[in-house]
Amino acid sequence: MVDIRIPIGFMFSIIGLLLSVFGLLTTRSEMYERSLGINVNLIMGTLMLVFGLIMLYFAFRKKKA
Repeated sequence: MVDIRIPIGFMFSIIGLLLSVFGLLTTRSEMYERSLGINVNLIMGTLMLVFGLIMLYFAFRKKKA
């Protein structure tokens, strides 16, 4: 049986990594003036990466039974 957490974890991890890298590369950009100087790409990318890694952790951990 296929565990749905594996593709969801990979998807969120890849998109989160891309957003985090983009947020790090554009920290001093004028595009964040509309969001009061908050780097939304970095914050949301980090959260998506953490969520994806948590999903992958629970998908690949050994079941104790």
